[in-house]
Amino acid sequence: MNSSELLLDAFGRLPGIVDRVLADADDALLAFRPDPAANTIAWLVWHAARGIDSQVSDVAGTEQVWTAEGWADKLALPFPVSATGYGQSADEVAQVRASAALLGGYFAAVHAATTTYVRTLTDADLDRVVDTRWDPPVTLGVRLVSVLGDATQHAGQAAYVRGVFTRR
Repeated sequence: MNSSELLLDAFGRLPGIVDRVLADADDALLAFRPDPAANTIAWLVWHAARGIDSQVSDVAGTEQVWTAEGWADKLALPFPVSATGYGQSADEVAQVRASAALLGGYFAAVHAATTTYVRTLTDADLDRVVDTRWDPPVTLGVRLVSVLGDATQHAGQAAYVRGVFTRR
């Protein structure tokens, strides 16, 4: 197994988690918060997808799926088109309202673009410096692992919120 195959396997686990979270999800489930400051499933799935989309498109040198495929218009959220959810307040989290079909569609489109890009990578590509604002500078491999870690955490949090909702 080479690095690209390893990353594809890891990124390939995310859609199954997200699909299970969104399966038969209605508005009440998508907007549920275990407490007033908690993140909703809708926000967690959207934010996970936005994080992957914005960071992978940056290193790939491509337009974000969010704008290239019209997802910003389809979801019509009340934020600037550049918003990814990073640093948003509890009130802003509550403003992410979208159907499970739209959230799942956007996540699937981001996943497709991500895997298309990752398939092109060689082991040597992962050593390319993509961000010099850090010490040490961030390589492509480190960035992709970071993106994957964040998305996995958010998908897991969404699964947890669904479980709390279901058992209450």
